[in-house]
Amino acid sequence: MARILVTGAAGFIGQALCPVLVASGHEIVGTLRHPGPAPAGVVPLIVGEIGPQTQWSAALRGVEVVIHLAARAHRGGAGAALAREPAAAAALGRAAARAGAHRIVLLSSIKAMGEATLPDRPFRPDDPPLPADAYGRAKLATERAVARAAEADGIEYAILRPPLVYGPGVKANFRALIRLAASGLPLPLAGIDNRRSLLFIGNLVDLVAAAAMHPAAGGRILLARDAEELSTPGLIRVLANALGRQGRMFALPSWALAALRRLPLAGPPMARLSLSLRLDDSTTRAMLGWAPPFAASPALAATARAVAGNKPVRCELARPD
Repeated sequence: MARILVTGAAGFIGQALCPVLVASGHEIVGTLRHPGPAPAGVVPLIVGEIGPQTQWSAALRGVEVVIHLAARAHRGGAGAALAREPAAAAALGRAAARAGAHRIVLLSSIKAMGEATLPDRPFRPDDPPLPADAYGRAKLATERAVARAAEADGIEYAILRPPLVYGPGVKANFRALIRLAASGLPLPLAGIDNRRSLLFIGNLVDLVAAAAMHPAAGGRILLARDAEELSTPGLIRVLANALGRQGRMFALPSWALAALRRLPLAGPPMARLSLSLRLDDSTTRAMLGWAPPFAASPALAATARAVAGNKPVRCELARPD
């Protein structure tokens, strides 16, 4: 068992990850931006806003592995914070190496590779990255900064590029999509024939825990997704059905969808709903002997019920065959 530093321990992913690590017998130090409750079993450390000048010596004392989650998770108002992320993450990697840690695990995003794929050509780890916006470019720059710092200072790194992560407590775009599915309003999505890779938070934290300790993860870029990939209409139906709704949809002609994607405000969300974004995680599965432990459909249903607040969510989720 290891002493592990988790940055962003009180965030959406940190709150799910830390109990898994604690249950595995690891000793967890978790950084918090502000004073407040930390996940059970975690030694909390207030570090404020993480930046290139953050002092890490106390947090890294005796730490063997660093899991860096603390970063901007969504677009919007992100300019200054995104600009700091590469230098901040590299400084953490260098400090971890000086303190004697042997690995840093960086949570990045599939957006470092791009915004969309062809339906039959998913992203693979060795594809050249072509990020489409400032958020994706910042994630790619952070990955490269961490890799350079790790290689220069003799510490292993592992980089995870998940797609959209969902689960009880999810915010931003996915929460808005659930609210839309719950509304019962007819949506112009029936004619969309795409596939979107998603990742349930329970599957993500299982992979992060493996990447922290598995010898084969060092120096690797790891992609991961749920076992099941859905179209946007299929996703709406799963979410709506979980809430006792029908998921009413109608089809727009392809030219109308293309026109919507060009509009300044409606364009980006319509592109995310109508285009494919798939990833191939077969290398991750083979290398780490890993498979997502939770099936997508019940995980999506549990998330929808949690967001809608219809009843308490127990997350009694079946493992896929």
